[in-house]
Amino acid sequence: MRKTKILLSLVSVFIFLQSYASGNYFNSPKQTIPLTDTTASIKVHGACSHCKQRIENAVKTNGVKTAVWNAKTQLLSISFDPSIISLETIQNKIVATGHDLDNKKANDDVYNALPECCHYRENEEPDETLMHHDADSVELVKGIVLEETKKGHFNPLANASVIWHGTNNGVLTDSAGSFSIKRVNDNDKLVVSYTGYDADTIQVTDNNELKIILATQASGIKKLKEVTVTARQRSTYFSALNPIRTQTISSKELLKAACCNLSESFETNPSVDVAYNDGVTGSKQIQLLGLSGNYTQLTVENLPGPRGLATPLGLNSIAGPWIESIELTKGTGSVANGFESIAGQINVELKKPVKEKGLYANVYVNEQGKTDINLNIEKKIAKNWSMGLLLHDNFLTNKNLDFNNDGFRDLPTGNTLSLVNRYQFNNDQGIYAQFGIKVLNDNRTGGETAFDPDKDKKTTNHYGLGIKTERYEAFGKIGYVFPQKKYKSIGLQLAGISHKQNSYFGLTTYDAKQQSFYSNLIYQSVINSTIHKFRAGASFQYDTYDETFNATAYNRNEIVPGAFVEYTFTPNEKFSTIAGFRVDHNNLYGFFATPRLNVRYEPVPGTIIRASVGRGQRTANIFAENMSVFVSARQLNIIAAEAGKAYGLNPEVAWNKGIGVDQKFNLFKREASLGIDFFRNDFTNQVVVDLENAREVKFYNLQGKSFSNSLQAELNMSPLQGFDVRLAYRYFDVKTTYSDKLLQRPFVSSHRGFANLAYSIKGWKFDYTISYNGQKRLPDTKANPVQYQMPAQSPAYVLMNAQISKTIGKKFPMDFYIGAENITNYFQDNIVIAANAPFSQYFDASMIWGPVSGRMIYIGWRMNILP
Repeated sequence: MRKTKILLSLVSVFIFLQSYASGNYFNSPKQTIPLTDTTASIKVHGACSHCKQRIENAVKTNGVKTAVWNAKTQLLSISFDPSIISLETIQNKIVATGHDLDNKKANDDVYNALPECCHYRENEEPDETLMHHDADSVELVKGIVLEETKKGHFNPLANASVIWHGTNNGVLTDSAGSFSIKRVNDNDKLVVSYTGYDADTIQVTDNNELKIILATQASGIKKLKEVTVTARQRSTYFSALNPIRTQTISSKELLKAACCNLSESFETNPSVDVAYNDGVTGSKQIQLLGLSGNYTQLTVENLPGPRGLATPLGLNSIAGPWIESIELTKGTGSVANGFESIAGQINVELKKPVKEKGLYANVYVNEQGKTDINLNIEKKIAKNWSMGLLLHDNFLTNKNLDFNNDGFRDLPTGNTLSLVNRYQFNNDQGIYAQFGIKVLNDNRTGGETAFDPDKDKKTTNHYGLGIKTERYEAFGKIGYVFPQKKYKSIGLQLAGISHKQNSYFGLTTYDAKQQSFYSNLIYQSVINSTIHKFRAGASFQYDTYDETFNATAYNRNEIVPGAFVEYTFTPNEKFSTIAGFRVDHNNLYGFFATPRLNVRYEPVPGTIIRASVGRGQRTANIFAENMSVFVSARQLNIIAAEAGKAYGLNPEVAWNKGIGVDQKFNLFKREASLGIDFFRNDFTNQVVVDLENAREVKFYNLQGKSFSNSLQAELNMSPLQGFDVRLAYRYFDVKTTYSDKLLQRPFVSSHRGFANLAYSIKGWKFDYTISYNGQKRLPDTKANPVQYQMPAQSPAYVLMNAQISKTIGKKFPMDFYIGAENITNYFQDNIVIAANAPFSQYFDASMIWGPVSGRMIYIGWRMNILP
């Protein structure tokens, strides 16, 4: 291990010094985006919205900045660079699609092949006024909308909204960020908005082309020659156009807490609960819609994330400083991502080489002695190639950490070392590729504070546990976007995983290996116009599991090829829908179908209604997903097992239905939003984990009902400049049939209240989060002696977290932060049942309903060096 760490450190230092020596960090030229000053208006004959899409797409080629066709005036307004493309070439491209010009006529065969609604010649009446229309008689306001990623560096913003104030007349920017909009009467105020930014208004004083820059308040811009809109970027937001209700959690939101790993990235999110699985292993799981994390599909950049054997410790394996954003979807989502999503999907986007060229460092230490060190290095290594190296190391050596003085360590000691090394290629001609490797080495020891693995391992001297994990991944993506048809693309995703775990829990042993291969081929295009989009593809998933539990082997191979098709219908800005269907074949369970539907409707501006329904299916990995039962004396029983199935059990199948309403409005003269959603899951089969007998844990197929109802309301507002408030309430009703009795699912709080307050001023940031967690039903422990029994329900409790950070420096900003978790020092005092007799039949460390440790103070430092 020590040699590995030394080698990685030398590699990172070598790359860092090489970057400095090449001068790429401090000597990179400032990027500029020139604006073209050549415009023209062409009379193009057409009839409908299909014509508009076809005409505009025909001229969206290299050298053409903007192209807007008006069906009423029959005028195509274009902005182009004559040094790259001529006006005649543009005209020829239009005629080739079947549309007549005043001076050129399209081929009759091409025209006749157009859809019936596009046959403009039959219904066209000559209009001398339009035939001799001068471009100067139509006053157009043109420009480009940009986002400043850092000082002097800009990205064009596609699909930004530009609308005349007080009207419904507006346009969306194209892929280059350009727009052209006809002036409405004497209106001189344009409202510019983009997903993730607060909308703002600018005044148009002349007809010069506008260069609009959306800059965050932290950018430091005070004055530019261009129009600059200083807009505070929201840390979390929902896409206004996507029929699938997906919440994006940005890196800005992740900085509100320490976020050492993915499991801690949801502390300021009311939709996701994160709790310890048990009192000794340190493993965590999420809850979404009242269901355990097993039912939430976890992906990393839309490739399979920690799943299978990696489920219990997977959230700990993704370092927080690696994360660029998190996309959270409630419900089943898209069929293109697979069939396993039941409660929802969490997709993690890591920091990209092309976006974060430079060096990022982060060091975190808490009073428990846990230390995290992170180093991100991004470098352009050739004209079209970029490289990224993400390093993470954390360790805890304090084996006497015992808040409740029960003789057991509250967290295991040990070390976790992980890295991601990837390369990205983009030739700016449609070909995009990336590939890389991931490595994880995790070694942890837990149990009694007196446990010494060299003397006590697998003995009754002292209770101890050890978990050693080695995981290796290789991944690749390659895609091609057709240069002349940006809507058409084809891509291939590949991933291979080798995961090995050796572990012991007292006298119980569990060793397992998993090898997986995944591929997904996706083709997408349009049908006649972008009103009708589709994507289709084929996927292949292969998993082999070799598990040994107390000398009993549980081995299986799962081979699942499948195919899918997804259709998107967007007739206008108010309505859109995505309908998907996939068919897969599992060698253990045969063929199965996965239909899904998502609908979006915006009856009035600012009010968005979404509804969804879909099916999900997954294979339960009963040992890895319930590793907490290993730290108990319960007998493990698999009931009604059938040969040829995973553990002899059927796959888990559920239908998810949901509806959500998002409303934007003004409050305190600032933009605010209210979101309300309701989701219901109904299982047609579920692998029930029955803990209702304190002496055993039973696994069996569902016999009866199992469902979850989730209702949540969330309010976001800004009462003062720089002050954000998020308030939420959530209600769960989750029930499962346990041995013919329909009971509330244990360890699930029916009520949760949540508030997050964030204030920033002059480089200071203050964040405070408080959550109320209602009572939770606990499994029956009446079979135990009185001293080892637990109540039927846990008490309700309140948790508070806070953090203060200060940014110092402009060229190379540094953040210093200090925070506290569980400020009220509330923790579960009976974490381990029969802690004084760990080898007795009553020992159980899996009955966790609250925090396993008390108040914890931490400090940290971040530094970002960019060119």
